[in-house]
Amino acid sequence: MERTPTPLDRVAEDWLETLLELQPEWHVELGRPGREGEYADLSPDGHAAMADAARATLRAVAATEPLDEVDRVTALELERTLGLAVELHESGEWRRDLNVIASPAQGIREIFDLVPTESDDDWHHVARRLRNVPAAVDGYVASLTDGIDLGQTPAVRQVREVLGQVRDLAGPASFFTTLADQGPEGQRGELSAAAADAAAAYARLGEFLTRTLAPAAREDDAAGREAYALASRSFVGLEVDLEETYAWGVEELRRMVTEQEEVARQIVPGGSIADAIAALDADPARKLHGTDALQAWMQETSDAAIAALDGTHFDIAEPLHRLECRIAPTQTGGIYYTPPSEDFSRAGRMWWSVPPEVTEFGTWRERTTVYHEGVPGHHLQCGVAVAAATTLNGWRRTSWNSGHGEGWALYAERLMADLGFLDDPGDRLGMLDAQRQRAARVVVDIGVHLGLPKPDGSGPWRGDDVLPFMRQHMHMDEGFVRFESNRYLGWPGQAPSYKIGEREWTRLRDDWVAVHGPDLRRFHADALALGGVGLGTLRQTLLG
Repeated sequence: MERTPTPLDRVAEDWLETLLELQPEWHVELGRPGREGEYADLSPDGHAAMADAARATLRAVAATEPLDEVDRVTALELERTLGLAVELHESGEWRRDLNVIASPAQGIREIFDLVPTESDDDWHHVARRLRNVPAAVDGYVASLTDGIDLGQTPAVRQVREVLGQVRDLAGPASFFTTLADQGPEGQRGELSAAAADAAAAYARLGEFLTRTLAPAAREDDAAGREAYALASRSFVGLEVDLEETYAWGVEELRRMVTEQEEVARQIVPGGSIADAIAALDADPARKLHGTDALQAWMQETSDAAIAALDGTHFDIAEPLHRLECRIAPTQTGGIYYTPPSEDFSRAGRMWWSVPPEVTEFGTWRERTTVYHEGVPGHHLQCGVAVAAATTLNGWRRTSWNSGHGEGWALYAERLMADLGFLDDPGDRLGMLDAQRQRAARVVVDIGVHLGLPKPDGSGPWRGDDVLPFMRQHMHMDEGFVRFESNRYLGWPGQAPSYKIGEREWTRLRDDWVAVHGPDLRRFHADALALGGVGLGTLRQTLLG
């Protein structure tokens, strides 16, 4: 039954319109026409405008009475996210927003992965966006310069690592040049000239990083307790006891290793984890050669999961049956998901960014990743929210919280194991390997940024301790381990939100079952129907 929109829904919709106005890339994210080719103002003035808009919307929320339960959740989430937006702006963290995975240095380029390229008009919009890259970069540089002036700079390690990415985008084999070459013949000249402008802007960004930011950047990788606590609360959606969570992470890591050792002995009787991994890697039945084979296997595995889960453990709406598995145009090593457009004309997509030196893939490692990014992970979670047009306002359908979202995806991995989809010892070892990595990064992320004692008693955590520690707990390609280690150092609070989120999802499920009984199909449906709320709001709504 369709719900009648309320005054508070209007406030939320107005906030979404504000986001679309101040951050035009949201049009691409949502699949809405308008503002094609435009970027947000990444300068200090742009950040100030966003904070002012958040304050104004907070006042509107305070003046609007919730009329039903949906409204109450909307009010809680608007107050939480808008309040955090103001706090984050006042903290000045945006002045040092530079890291290897999720800063404007990547975002300015990454939006091209989602822009339509089906028609001549689409390619005109691509050319316009390419021409707008220099202004976006200039605004970003202005904010980083503001940080230098005020003593708020990123760690020099992040500057050096991002510099490598920037140089790739400015070089002769730039992504921008490759993109232009894919356009229609009649527009190739316009696209090539615009691509050259974009690449030149990244070349200037590289010069700024080298000559101006690197000399001013801080040597210490640690964000510090105050900045970390704010970031953690933003990513998780509730405040956690950081010391208790660190201690839990240490114990959880030990538990993951023990469980892996037990499964390893099923694969190689009397063998170690390393012996089991060697046996699995040597098994030709578990090996894929080349990205074409990887893409096809991803798609096949995803499609099979959707078919098996629909009507049994979940009710999956028809538009969500379409999930596109793709090899990303970049080669940094990340794996990620992008939601469908509001009308599902663009499907949800699972992306794999494969480093150039990686040509073989073990299915035993990656089956759990497909469940994480696809169904019942992110694709189901985000798709349910996008499809809830009759009950949720537009802002609620597109809202995202890392602890909720990544926590659900990790919970989904373990759920698939519980449902029997990872009974094969190799696939189960792969799931445990992923869980072990997530537990290890709780330890290093909190440990480094708060300077806590290392578990082995050898002193406090330092940035240089992260890579060797993660080598012990990630059985992955060296380049990927290095990238992940730098990610934790440069994006404080985000990586632990996965495992912390899973912990909260599991606790909530168990508490819900104690009250309502063991109907997990209902629990999952009720929880996902709320959209991407913070974990505190999720618990308060489902349990009161």
